[in-house]
Amino acid sequence: MATANNWRDRRVIHPVHAVLLASSLPLFLGALLSDWAYFASYQVQWSNFASWLNAGALIFTACALLWATIAALRTDNPRRRSEWLYVGLVAATFVCGFINALVHARDAWATMPSGLVLSVIVLALALAAIWAGFSGPRTGEPA
Repeated sequence: MATANNWRDRRVIHPVHAVLLASSLPLFLGALLSDWAYFASYQVQWSNFASWLNAGALIFTACALLWATIAALRTDNPRRRSEWLYVGLVAATFVCGFINALVHARDAWATMPSGLVLSVIVLALALAAIWAGFSGPRTGEPA
């Protein structure tokens, strides 16, 4: 018995949006690992690496947030709660990442341990946002 695969009922994400959304994950992960290396060695360059990686991830996150907000506003789906949950997760990732960037702008000795804790939180939020971005029911054309 053959099963019909209804393409319209599956979630479709635009490829550029997918790249913008997923590109922040390795940068946030690199920032976390750099914070961990600084916490273990107290060599200032690791804090600088974390700061730059966090800044790069914020650029991708801001672009993904803009794209997600426009897509959520343009959708005519009556069940838009999942769309706005996704936008909220990306916005929370951006806000916590921006706070993390402000913490990393301080003196290297002053970034610990709050910089490491914020990096863990931002990475968890980024993972949740990526998970919500690539899953969930949505119909229609790529957003």
